[in-house]
Amino acid sequence: MEELFNMLFRWGHILVGITWIGLLYYFNFVQTEYFKEAEESARKDAVSKLVPRALWWFRWAALFTFLTGIVLLYIIQAAVSLDIILGATMGTLMMLNVWGIIWPNQKIVIGLKEGDPGIAGPKAALASRTNTLFSIPMLYFMVSSAHTTMFTNKGGFINMTPTGEVTSSLNEVAFLVGLGLIFLIEANTIFGKMLPIIASVRNVIISSFALTVLLSGINYYL
Repeated sequence: MEELFNMLFRWGHILVGITWIGLLYYFNFVQTEYFKEAEESARKDAVSKLVPRALWWFRWAALFTFLTGIVLLYIIQAAVSLDIILGATMGTLMMLNVWGIIWPNQKIVIGLKEGDPGIAGPKAALASRTNTLFSIPMLYFMVSSAHTTMFTNKGGFINMTPTGEVTSSLNEVAFLVGLGLIFLIEANTIFGKMLPIIASVRNVIISSFALTVLLSGINYYL
C-alpha cells in the first residue's frame, strides 16, 4: 500500500507539473510573442476570454504541483539530496511567484482588479520570466535526484536512520552557494527589473540552460 501511495503521488505530481510548466511556456513563448504582433481588437478579445481561463489552470496547477511535492518530500525524507533541495527551492519560489506576484498583477492587467496595468504588467512579466529561468534547472534537479550515483556523489545527503536520528553529509559550501544564487535571482524578481539575459525568448532559454550547468557544477565540484 505504501508503494502504491508513493506511485500515485509521483504520478499526480508529474501530471499537474506538466500542466503548470506547459502553461508557463505557453505564456512566455507563444502568447507574449503573439500579443506583440496582434491587432488591438484581437488582443483585447484574448485578454478578456482566453487569458483568464489559462491563468485559472496555471495557478491551480502550480499550487497542486507544490502540494504533491510536499507529500513526496515527506515520503523520501530518509534520503534528501542537495539536488532535491535545490529543485524544491526553485519550485517553491516559482509557486510563490505565481500566487504572490503573477496572479495579483495579472488580475489588474485583465481588468479583474483596480490598478495601473502599466505597472502591474511588467511586474507579472518579470516574475513569469524568472519562473521560466528557474524551470529548466528545477526539472533537471528533480530528475537527477533519482540518479544519485551519476550526478550527486559530491552533493551529499540528509539521512534519517531507522531510529529517527537525522544525519547530514551535505556539502555546506555547495549548499550555501547554490541557494544563495537562487535567492539572488529571486530578489531581482521582487526588487529589480527585467534584465536583458531573460528579456527575450531566446535569451531566457539560453540563460535557463546556463543556470542549470552552473548550479549542477556547484553541486558536483564544490
